[in-house]
Amino acid sequence: MLAFLPAMTRPILLLTGVLCASACLCSPPAHARCALGSEDPQALAHWKAGGFATSDPIERASRAAALVDCLGDADPVLRDGIAFEALSTWMRGRQLDPATLRVLLPRLLAQLDGDGDDGFRKPFSALVLSEVARTDRVQAWMTADERARMVDSAAAYLGSVRDYRGYVDGEGWRHSVAHGADWVLQLVLNKALQPAQVMALLSAVGMQVAPAGGHAYAFGEPGRLARPVAYAVARGDLEPSAIEAWLAGMVASLGARPAGNLQASWWIRRANLEDFLHALAYQLDGEQSPVLVAFAASVRATMRTLP
Repeated sequence: MLAFLPAMTRPILLLTGVLCASACLCSPPAHARCALGSEDPQALAHWKAGGFATSDPIERASRAAALVDCLGDADPVLRDGIAFEALSTWMRGRQLDPATLRVLLPRLLAQLDGDGDDGFRKPFSALVLSEVARTDRVQAWMTADERARMVDSAAAYLGSVRDYRGYVDGEGWRHSVAHGADWVLQLVLNKALQPAQVMALLSAVGMQVAPAGGHAYAFGEPGRLARPVAYAVARGDLEPSAIEAWLAGMVASLGARPAGNLQASWWIRRANLEDFLHALAYQLDGEQSPVLVAFAASVRATMRTLP
């Protein structure tokens, strides 16, 4: 089941990019208004239908920087359908060079801080960061320090999520947990990470498997959280005892079934954990490598310990 994953003005922008990339002389700007809102919708649709073709690499880099400001836009067509898809398309097509990615990276990380824009900016910045992480695992360009910051930021972001809205009619996706899990997935697939870094990411995943607030997942989050775990174990460099302790810790975090009439939150958390374990078992079904066969057995054994 673990098939390898294939989910201004130009002079000013150029000068800014050079300074940021080479000397870190500029801090990420405050959130600017999405420039896409002033563009013709039909022209944007045509641009999208053409695969976001932009032949001039300088123009593409400038446009990519501007699109970062659209990740918090309330319009899902602009936020998700244009800004995210264009950035993803360019990164997967290797059309943004490391210098451009180094301009985007601190701005995206900065957008994980603060509140506002009704909860769109953080999860979509995390989703774009998953694409940035993917570029580095496909063809390494980050320094060890840059990669370590990515790991720390991804773990901090996923562990801190408290907005559990998935899809809202008329508003589109937020999906903070799923987008954070996608970011973690791209990182654990990177062989440059050390086992301790992978375990730190799995710790963040474990914090969202059964949220303390008793939110019931309804938008595929257990499956999205399971994927990075399966691929992390598939690396083969994690201590089995550490994985066993990680699984046991999630069950222990449930505690005993509470007495009296205040049981709903506990049962929701238990259901979330059970759904996650089932999703993980499904991911592992049919795997033949010894490490994954052993892990699948551990997952089944963990299911039997649920209170």
